Amino acid sequence: MAVASSTSLVSQLSGPKSAISFSCPHLSGLRPSCFKLENTTTQSLFQNVEPHLRLSDTKKACRPVVSMAGSGKFFVGGNWKCNGTKDSISKLVSDLNSAKLESDVDVVVAPPFLYIDQVKSSLTDRIEISAQNCWTGKGGAFTGEISVEQLKDIGCKWVVLGHSERRHVIGENDEFIGKKAAYALSQNVGVIACIGELLEEREAGKTFDVCFQQLKAFADALPSWDDVVIAYEPVWAIGTGKVATPEQAQEVHAAVRDWLSKNVSAEVSSKTRIIYGGSVNGGNSSDLAKKEDIDGFLVGGASLKGPEFATIINSVTSKKVAA
Repeated sequence: MAVASSTSLVSQLSGPKSAISFSCPHLSGLRPSCFKLENTTTQSLFQNVEPHLRLSDTKKACRPVVSMAGSGKFFVGGNWKCNGTKDSISKLVSDLNSAKLESDVDVVVAPPFLYIDQVKSSLTDRIEISAQNCWTGKGGAFTGEISVEQLKDIGCKWVVLGHSERRHVIGENDEFIGKKAAYALSQNVGVIACIGELLEEREAGKTFDVCFQQLKAFADALPSWDDVVIAYEPVWAIGTGKVATPEQAQEVHAAVRDWLSKNVSAEVSSKTRIIYGGSVNGGNSSDLAKKEDIDGFLVGGASLKGPEFATIINSVTSKKVAA
């Protein structure tokens, strides 16, 4: 099963004895020559892999462009996942309420279902509420599920769909995720549509193939791309502490935008925001934000720390720096 294989690889890479640093500013693939490897287990994972990892054949100098390629507003989402208690969430909400946030950013947080009402009733209106999942249609005899109508009733404006943890742990497939997204949009709830490749898929040179297949499933199902934000989250970077370099992320984001232009429309390509997720934090968000096709972030662990999440939100200022 692919999940077990992926989990094994990621766990070996993220273990305490492995130290991997992405320090290759002009390369788009995960080249072993760029890594700092401190044990033989990690080294063996990448033997004979180099020829398959590069997404492009040429080295390109980093462009100093800091404007956004798309026309949408910078977007930052915080996915709290299955974390928090009433007390810890009250503290987090308090921190967010007191934070000074740049005005030209759309900000969304996705609490666990149990705490959505608590957050909605106490969080500043400056920040909108998202759910982390929804059902494919109206409510009914679907034990454990949450309908879009229920989400709207409690004040949710967005829902995160297609996250890798739903795909590879729960087992949701592309078609099922597409149905969820289509129904959410039909009920005027925005969709944060997640895509991204496993480590072995990147190693096999299949990053684009995987992302495009996942995009096609959304495109085949969606009635419109209005109120859709695409989140590119390489699975090997989620919760591992290993973030894609700005160049790696930019290359995939640019390819996603090009796919939208060729397969949906130039208008959708321009207006759809493509955000990055995968170990984003206050220390790397500014450099990532400088890339023209990175329109914001979907943040996991760092979104549970109010001051750090505010720093990530305010990384939009990197877009304003003159080239």
